Amino acid sequence: MNRLKSVFISLYMTLLAAGIFYSAFRIAIEGPTTPWMGLAIASIVPGAFFMRLFLAPVARTSERLSWMPLMGFIAACIPATLAPNQPWALISALINGVLGPALYIRWYSRFGTRDNATLATGKRLPRFDLVDASGRRVTSKDLSKGTTLWLFFRGNWCPLCMAQIQEIAWDYQELAARGVRVCLISPQSEKNTQKLAKQFDVPMEFFTDPNNAAATALGILAKGGLPAGLQALGYDSDVPMPTALITRAGGEIIYSDLTENYRLRPEPQAFMAAIDAAGLGNVS
Repeated sequence: MNRLKSVFISLYMTLLAAGIFYSAFRIAIEGPTTPWMGLAIASIVPGAFFMRLFLAPVARTSERLSWMPLMGFIAACIPATLAPNQPWALISALINGVLGPALYIRWYSRFGTRDNATLATGKRLPRFDLVDASGRRVTSKDLSKGTTLWLFFRGNWCPLCMAQIQEIAWDYQELAARGVRVCLISPQSEKNTQKLAKQFDVPMEFFTDPNNAAATALGILAKGGLPAGLQALGYDSDVPMPTALITRAGGEIIYSDLTENYRLRPEPQAFMAAIDAAGLGNVS
């Protein structure tokens, strides 16, 4: 299923780009009253949504995004009204503006139920190995000598992951005041991890999970979850589902967020609240 999703998201991005360029070409020739104006709007609306994810630090969106397919349906009314005998203008607008967003919102964004007894509050974090930004191998036990925030993210290519890390960086001083160690983990190459680490001037720690061994041990691996084509940029086809954990000294889990929708991420204040509720590193 993940591999099908991988193909879908890459194909949909391609269809949106093709829809924008082709409709622009037809509008340039036929004028603004062409039925292809519907395809233009149906492609630009979701295209602008995805562009915003990449250009602005957006760590989460609303769950339903019902406005997107609604706008697509309205856009599809243009060719249906202006040229009912040109079915391809209508069909392409419906695909880009209604079907595509509906699949993205209701199917692609969701992981399904993530029941994971291993990562339940009160459980001890399983042992696993990681590689730090300098190439040194460390264990989860080495990183569990105090309160630790563990964030498993998909990679530099994921805009919501990058925005979530940026939020943590903005609130790092509050976490540091509570004595929290911040560990950010992905399966991407050490080169990509080092590149990401250089973007932040706070001492968060970045780690590589070789062969997704840690994600597999924790039961958070999405096999084939990388959008098709990004393998060419050196990313692994298998990625972790976004996961946030907090452990006390010794590795007991006091907070676990296993989001079932990659667009819904916990805010840093949720981390602080969990740490304070557990009586760990309270600040006056």
